[in-house]
Amino acid sequence: MAIPVPLANDPTDCGAYPVSRRYAFIVLAMTFALMMSDYLSRQVINAIFPFLKADWGLSDTQLGSLVSVVALTVGLMSVPIALMADRIGRVKSATLMALVWGSATIACGLSEGFIMLLVSRALVGLGEAGYASAGSAILVSVFPARLHATVIGTFLAAGMIGSVLGVMLGGVLAQHLGWQMAFILVGGFGLALAIAFPMVVKEPAKTASHEEDQPIALGRLFKGLFGTPTFVFTFLAGGFGMFVQGSMLAWIPSYLNRYYGLEPSTAGMASGALVLCAGVGMIIGGRLVDLFSVRNKVNRLRISMAYGLFSAVTFLLAFSCPPGWLQIVLIGLGLTLCTSFVGPASAVIIDITPRSIHATSFAVLALSYSLIGLAPGPFLTGWLGDLTELSTALQVVPVAGLISALFFFLASRTYHKDTERTPYSRYQPAAEGV
Repeated sequence: MAIPVPLANDPTDCGAYPVSRRYAFIVLAMTFALMMSDYLSRQVINAIFPFLKADWGLSDTQLGSLVSVVALTVGLMSVPIALMADRIGRVKSATLMALVWGSATIACGLSEGFIMLLVSRALVGLGEAGYASAGSAILVSVFPARLHATVIGTFLAAGMIGSVLGVMLGGVLAQHLGWQMAFILVGGFGLALAIAFPMVVKEPAKTASHEEDQPIALGRLFKGLFGTPTFVFTFLAGGFGMFVQGSMLAWIPSYLNRYYGLEPSTAGMASGALVLCAGVGMIIGGRLVDLFSVRNKVNRLRISMAYGLFSAVTFLLAFSCPPGWLQIVLIGLGLTLCTSFVGPASAVIIDITPRSIHATSFAVLALSYSLIGLAPGPFLTGWLGDLTELSTALQVVPVAGLISALFFFLASRTYHKDTERTPYSRYQPAAEGV
């Protein structure tokens, strides 16, 4: 039986759980596990770079493209898939996505050349497109608004934990079983979770009598989103923030391999510990923002600006240092800070959009994450590394964090004006459909 949920933008929401607290945390656990699988499939390849370079003689540009093609596909397909999720059901869509990315990851392990692997990686991105959006929309329907930044930050932190497992297990499995088997085992894990997901998580019931649950014309939807300055600035801030995050996550294993002389499996383990800092940043960053935004929600943007600014400065200092413990500590701190904006940014999007398009709104934000950040970041960093040195490329990347901080500042200047407007009025009339 579907469980009814209240409206996320309902002003009468006093902070009570719309469903049983136990069920809400079961949903969080399942969406969290599936997000871990998502990023396991996405990031396992980072620890396999040295094996691919040795076996197939790939350049850094080619290696970077194997990461960027996933983000590019996610960016291009996230909005269409999220529109589908908002209409046919977010749980159904999430299940289908997981089946696709699990199968495509197995196909990566069966690849016999660069082109076949590149195509398989694109299919991984096709499966993953929209899952973060659908999962976030599922969660905000079962948790009260006072916990949205915390819950979304925790959910998205599963991506960092999946990345940790990807780079740690990827290196170990590739070392002992071969890089092909690393892909196959990770893909099999995703398929198992995809089968279990709809058995536990149910579709939230729609309250079709309320205007915020009605379909919204596609043209009006995008006009409403991009006609809202806070959304535009948050969109750009998130994209440049993800440029830093994506570049660092993709190239830290190779950096440790080349500049610290670590074996691929050891570099993967060390990178996993650093990537875990990013996951911690998402959880703690979201929680701090919720705590300091109770009286003034614009602090979600001001604190996110601070995260971007301090992460950029930290990374610039880190890659100005010679290899050693100080550099490792600074990289870990930078990763903790550079991911902390993710939950708060999504919470801002909830504030300025109606419930019926939450998955689509998150997907449009994810479009920025992919097309501005995760797709070009690893590729351009690899390209710059080919022209100069990988260490030089990583010194340039933090500039994107400064740009992110600037856009969060601009968003904080327009937030109050945008939230004072009636959210649904930007999307009327609902009766026009899609």
